[in-house]
Amino acid sequence: MNHDAHIPAEPATDRRVVIGLSGGVDSTLAAALLCEAGWEVIGVTLRLLPCTEPGDRRSCCGLDGITQARAAAARLGIPHYVLDCREVFEAQVLGPCWEEYAGGRTPNPCMLCNRFIKFGFLLDAARQLGAGRVATGHYARLAPTAAGGVCLRRGADRGKDQSYFLATLNADQLAAALFPLGELTKAAVRRQAAERGFANAERADSQDVCFAVDDGGFAEFLRRRLQGEARPGPVLEAGTEREVGRHQGIHRFTIGQRRGTGLALGRPVWVQEIRAEPATVVVSSDPAQLLAAGMHLDRLVWHGPPPPPGTAVQAAVQTRYRQEAVPCTAVPNAADAATVRFAHPVRAVAPGQIAVLYQEDRVSLAGRIVAVIPAPATQQYPPCAAPGTQ
Repeated sequence: MNHDAHIPAEPATDRRVVIGLSGGVDSTLAAALLCEAGWEVIGVTLRLLPCTEPGDRRSCCGLDGITQARAAAARLGIPHYVLDCREVFEAQVLGPCWEEYAGGRTPNPCMLCNRFIKFGFLLDAARQLGAGRVATGHYARLAPTAAGGVCLRRGADRGKDQSYFLATLNADQLAAALFPLGELTKAAVRRQAAERGFANAERADSQDVCFAVDDGGFAEFLRRRLQGEARPGPVLEAGTEREVGRHQGIHRFTIGQRRGTGLALGRPVWVQEIRAEPATVVVSSDPAQLLAAGMHLDRLVWHGPPPPPGTAVQAAVQTRYRQEAVPCTAVPNAADAATVRFAHPVRAVAPGQIAVLYQEDRVSLAGRIVAVIPAPATQQYPPCAAPGTQ
């Protein structure tokens, strides 16, 4: 591994834990709670992108974030390391994200980062430090199972619940995880941080700023960084296939998008379909055409023993983070894939995103959306569920 700081190899101990320390209030309080519970805590900040200017707003790796994380570690009296994982981050997160965008799909970089960086690269570093556990400031909970493992549950604060972003972690990664904030609300976190005198108690949430870029959006940033091909092409009207405009690359679009299409048709339109071959964007002014009756998943991650192929699994599903879970039926097949049908139509289901299935508050399955099953044309569109204006 390439490190900004040398990590000494140390013997393992059951009470040693590495925490991903960003300098924000969540990771700082999580570290404090671990210290108070008797854990031997080591803070680690990851450098993910080449950001070196003071004032960089990427809390994960900017100099301001590193300075704040170092100050938090000093305040807590714990060791602190800055680890350079830019090469791994590009190989495991940025590259795969660009491949999805180039293929007309919409990836979820946070889920890749959690799986391959925070509970991949960082867990390897933790073991080198003699720690068998990695903690983060995620709002999620873990609970023991009858089989001796752990299951992933929603955080107690449903408004901040981040179990969705952790749903692709495997059983070994979850067994090594600690989420000290899982039983707390965000308000309680801020209050407890203020009670302990932490300067970041009222600091604004990061909102995944490690993937925020200034010009052109994340997909365009990836294209420039990885020297990808833009592939301009036509914008077609759904149904008629009439060309209504041109675009500068399918990577700039996602299903359900309204703003930023570059079209002036005198009526609102939404991106209904993205065709990788040829590079074509299809838009519709009828929001009913964005409804899906279901979807096909691949790259499945079962939380618990997978059911036999053909078994109908009853659950509730989210096709994106900020979505109320919808009742569904999932049927796996023998090829590590599954078909999911919704109890009622869902709008703007985007291939490339991750669908997460829950049984009560427990994550049961995660998988990549590869294709959408359109809702019947006769379906009446619910007025309260009209597509947003992304």
